Amino acid sequence: MSITRIETGQRMSKIVKHNGTVYLCGQTSDKESVAEQTRHCLEKVEALLEQAGSDKTRILQCIIWLSDMADFAEMNAVWDAWVPEGHAPARACGEAKLARDALKVELIVTAACD
Repeated sequence: MSITRIETGQRMSKIVKHNGTVYLCGQTSDKESVAEQTRHCLEKVEALLEQAGSDKTRILQCIIWLSDMADFAEMNAVWDAWVPEGHAPARACGEAKLARDALKVELIVTAACD
């Protein structure tokens, strides 16, 4: 079975497709608030899924890292408005030190694709 890598650099690919599954690299944003960062990350996820031949109704799993779990409700308000009814993926959310201090949220998505 073939593996397709899209937007590949030395360190990583933004999209990897294999056997009907698309794996996205972690999405972050430099926006100010947790809500703005979450919204921007979700926009980036949608664009990458489209590029991979998928969409948000086909997300299988999302892992969300927050730099502070105190932001859980703010992030969830954006997530809940975005996720299509009846298409909620398996999801986990935890607290982690992210790559830069300005980052408040990171989303890691796996989805079905053609």
